[in-house]
Amino acid sequence: MGTVTILDYPFMVRALLAALFTGLAAPAVGTYLVQRRLALMGDGIGHIAVTGVGLGLLTGRSPVWTAIAVAILGALLIELIRERGRAGGDVALALIFYGGIAGGVMVTGLAGGSAQTLYNYLFGSITTVSSQDVWVVVALAAGVIFIALGFAPQLFAVCQDEEFARAAGLRVRAYNITTSVLAAVTVTVAMRTVGLLLVSALMVVPVATAQQLTRSFKVTILLAMVLGAATSVGGVATAFYVDVPPGATIVLLALSCFVAAWPVGNLVRYRRRLRQPFGEGDGLQPHTVVPEEHGHDHGAACGHPAVPHGDHVDYVHDGHRHAVHGEHYDEH
Repeated sequence: MGTVTILDYPFMVRALLAALFTGLAAPAVGTYLVQRRLALMGDGIGHIAVTGVGLGLLTGRSPVWTAIAVAILGALLIELIRERGRAGGDVALALIFYGGIAGGVMVTGLAGGSAQTLYNYLFGSITTVSSQDVWVVVALAAGVIFIALGFAPQLFAVCQDEEFARAAGLRVRAYNITTSVLAAVTVTVAMRTVGLLLVSALMVVPVATAQQLTRSFKVTILLAMVLGAATSVGGVATAFYVDVPPGATIVLLALSCFVAAWPVGNLVRYRRRLRQPFGEGDGLQPHTVVPEEHGHDHGAACGHPAVPHGDHVDYVHDGHRHAVHGEHYDEH
């Protein structure tokens, strides 16, 4: 008799599939939120989506669809307050935090729902995902990924500099609303995977991890999606074998990836600064003669980074460059 694996259980296959698509979609949208300095927007939408869950339980409709509708309204409200209101974006998020979670608890109580019912949506219950739930998650996540990647140049331009994007002829308001709606849909997609209270971590932490290792936006969003998918699937698998909550396991695994990437990122940035001690465009600084007691012979095997500079090669040493020049070194 063969060994039983995680794939031998249909409910775990459904859970892994939902986790995979959720892990791809959440960082794709989270990258834009991080660029806009609205990393906590997922939390705000997640809180107000609790009211949508309560309305679903009260009306007898699917909590997923009512949560999507309410989350979209909440995201549009955040965007409206951020754009036109006197209160800043952080105040708008605080309003959504408190009003959303309080309204959700109140409506769930009126619907006769138990604390366990609401708990499943707050912290995820991926092992109870039905086949119908999986198809909904896959369809919504695929749509989010398609828009996030297909309109990446426009969305990035708006997130990076709204004034420049407006001058370039982009419809800034439309793209801001698109980002907000994508965030709302992603929150509800991840509702059954990591839960409404933890979804922001899956949207932000893989992005923060990718930023430690990359420089370009394109590589960042792709690496963040890979990390999100890997931690989501790995978290579900770990939870199955260790018998721990899947949502919390996914988030802790994502955080451990960030902790591992942080020193690597610091090392990469340090070496990058050594190779370009003067920044871009400063390579033609005047030379000064290094004293004879320099005490080090630069060459191909000296261990210091070599930087081509015109008709010669400079060696990066102690934060500046040395160029071999006869019996001495020029420094710049």
